[in-house]
Amino acid sequence: MTTSETPAQSPPQISVPPQSTTNPYVGILAVFLGAALATLTSRLLSVGLPDLRGALGISFDDASWLPTAFNMATMFSGVFVVFLNAFWGPRRILLPAAAIFTTASYLLPFAPNYQVMMALVVVAGLASGTFYSLTMTFVLTNLPKRLVIFGIAAYAADIVFVSNIASFLEGWYIDHLSWHWIFWTAALFTPLMMVCVHFGIPRRTNADPKPSWHGFIYFSLSLALLYGALDQGQRLDWLNSSTIVGMLVAGLFLFGAAILRRVVQPNPIVNLKFLSTRNIIILATSIFVFKFMHLSTIVLVPGFLGNIQHYRALETGQTLVWVALPMFTVVWLVATIIIYTSSRLVLALGLTVGAICCWIWSHVDTSWSGNTFEIVELLLSLGLAGAYIGLVSSIVLEALESGALTSASNIATFSGFMHLMRIFGGQIGVAAMTRFIAVREQFHSNMLGLYVQRGSWLTDQRLRMLAGGVRSRSTDGLEAQQRAAAILGLQVRAQAYTLATSDGFVLIVWVVIAYLLLMLLLRPGKITFNDLSKMQ
Repeated sequence: MTTSETPAQSPPQISVPPQSTTNPYVGILAVFLGAALATLTSRLLSVGLPDLRGALGISFDDASWLPTAFNMATMFSGVFVVFLNAFWGPRRILLPAAAIFTTASYLLPFAPNYQVMMALVVVAGLASGTFYSLTMTFVLTNLPKRLVIFGIAAYAADIVFVSNIASFLEGWYIDHLSWHWIFWTAALFTPLMMVCVHFGIPRRTNADPKPSWHGFIYFSLSLALLYGALDQGQRLDWLNSSTIVGMLVAGLFLFGAAILRRVVQPNPIVNLKFLSTRNIIILATSIFVFKFMHLSTIVLVPGFLGNIQHYRALETGQTLVWVALPMFTVVWLVATIIIYTSSRLVLALGLTVGAICCWIWSHVDTSWSGNTFEIVELLLSLGLAGAYIGLVSSIVLEALESGALTSASNIATFSGFMHLMRIFGGQIGVAAMTRFIAVREQFHSNMLGLYVQRGSWLTDQRLRMLAGGVRSRSTDGLEAQQRAAAILGLQVRAQAYTLATSDGFVLIVWVVIAYLLLMLLLRPGKITFNDLSKMQ
């Protein structure tokens, strides 16, 4: 009898994905380094612009476009790369971008002319725009949930510390090294970031479906052009400048093209309906409010010390840098407090402390110097640290509660929107504050001018006193009177700028008060960091 032999069936093959050889904590260090380097380079270029202009012999108008071009390029890539990350992953973006940033930063001091320098600045801005935007997304998806709050604390310390040391560092470079280090700082430390990316961020296969990038390009170009118009608007007198009008028209046209593209061919990795919730919009507004409050230390105080007390960058930096070190202690304390309380409460308290400090500074007068600001500045730094951790942690909890991490489209849309508020909303605040200071200075100058007129006994008495003070250094009485009139004009201008600065601090206070009232409309959260800290 013959039996039919059936071949033995082999057990099913189970494909086991290869174990990753990367360390997520090294990857987190990489994205923190990237965020710090992007922020530091932008700040060094802004505060070091006068020294750069003097060293290279560039005109004021030409030099002013260098930081604008850098930030426009950052604006283009900063939002665009969030969606690119959903398709490629951070490793394939950060490694080539860091290499390009290092090369451009190293070559910038050797630029043979202004045009080449401008091109390299744009390249560096495009590359560095990828660093900041991927930081919190990577931290949230790679840290254990119970450690997320401490990742946020480290992120806050990273950004706030770098923002405060930029003026001091630039001044130290000019006094002890050279202006080249405005760019070479990034060239020196970015390779360390690349090493951390290599050993800390794993490879990822391309995601499906493949999106169309046309809408992203239109949108990013529109943001870059609108950003440039806002940045240069005050200097070029806004709509009286054909350059500003052209940038605004082109930016709005491209923005309309992006909307039309969205209607005709919706992108699969963009879910705009996900953003149409009250909590997300209110919490995103907190980014603008925080950055507007932060203008007190990066615009108003440095502007006052530079214009009234004629501080150099190093002297201004010494006024600001010393409060950066206490922040390293404060951020961890604030993070621990949030675990047992509420992130929204910490956000509100931080903003309140900042508003109180700005109200105190609104009593500024022309006799104030760097030492006058220091004690209140320490309190403000605590408020800024608390507000920053509070807003980021509130946004993170909202992301977890709303399901932002459940799909690539949701997380890309959520992250892209928050980065749009960070970059573009921050520039709106800078443009609004710059315009406000200019208008208020002109107002106060006109009002003071009504009382400073020849023939008025107060004015004549003041001129006689000033003329008597400079007579020993003048050839005759006529020159002494002319010098006295010039000094009086400078005093009026200084007083007008001081009053405008005071108004700027008051404006920040009212913006914070308005947002605290808006926070009352937030729906109660269902997740706390105490819940996350208990997760294994």
